[in-house]
Amino acid sequence: MSIEQPVIGYTLGDQAGIGPEVIRAALQRVNPAAEYRLMGQPLDCTPGQPTEATARAAWDHLELAAEALRSGAIDAVVTAPICKEGLHRLGFPYPGQTEFFADRLGVRDYAMCLTGRRITVALATIHVALADVPRLLSVDELVRIGSLLVHFLQRTGVDSPRVALAALNPHNGESGAFGCEEIDIIAPAAARLQALFPHAHITGPCVPDGVYRDCAEGLYDAVLAPYHDQGLIPLKLLDFDNAVNATIGLPRLRVSPDHGTAFAIAGRGLANPSSTLRAFELALRSVR
Repeated sequence: MSIEQPVIGYTLGDQAGIGPEVIRAALQRVNPAAEYRLMGQPLDCTPGQPTEATARAAWDHLELAAEALRSGAIDAVVTAPICKEGLHRLGFPYPGQTEFFADRLGVRDYAMCLTGRRITVALATIHVALADVPRLLSVDELVRIGSLLVHFLQRTGVDSPRVALAALNPHNGESGAFGCEEIDIIAPAAARLQALFPHAHITGPCVPDGVYRDCAEGLYDAVLAPYHDQGLIPLKLLDFDNAVNATIGLPRLRVSPDHGTAFAIAGRGLANPSSTLRAFELALRSVR
């Protein structure tokens, strides 16, 4: 396989959803300097009506994509949206595609990153109760995810990444007046990351009600958010139609559009392919 002609794999997700149509529309506009290879086979199904067969085909596509990534047959993969409910009825043991690919590729050090045209965010905690977030934050975990984020930014073309670690509490905790996470966890993590990556620019803790605006205006390349909604609310406000979900830490990039199957509009010509197109662009950039 030549780096001048990378191979980008793709799946169709649950084919009763909008996956096939956004993939098809994106492929009509992608950079031709790559080979784009379908993992699996198209399925004859009715748009908007998911079945056991569409869920089974989605799982089959994931297995083929994981094997192709593991073997090096493809350089990166773009995965269309799946229906988790349908997969779980079949016995799919993973919360989502992120965990599936990490397990299949034997990776334990991974994280979720979402990136749009204006901002990029990585998440220190994901699907947990907000009340549990403070006890789940640690210096080691922030350093682990921050390191993955720096490597991801470099992999996609940012030579000297500028990363901000967002505070957990309003006003950075007011010097411990209402929260010490900034003093005890986030500031030490930022210092360790800066020592690990002297070529990067690591800042933190940063006041959360301003740091995402600063990132959108170009002062940072990414923000490491302490919890799910703090990072995803600004991302979806600013980049709803073009954000993509990347599993960072894998030896080869897996990326997907940041939306679901949208069964209600499948087959009606209403689906916006912008996020899928950007997923293909990011996959290709990670190879180059």
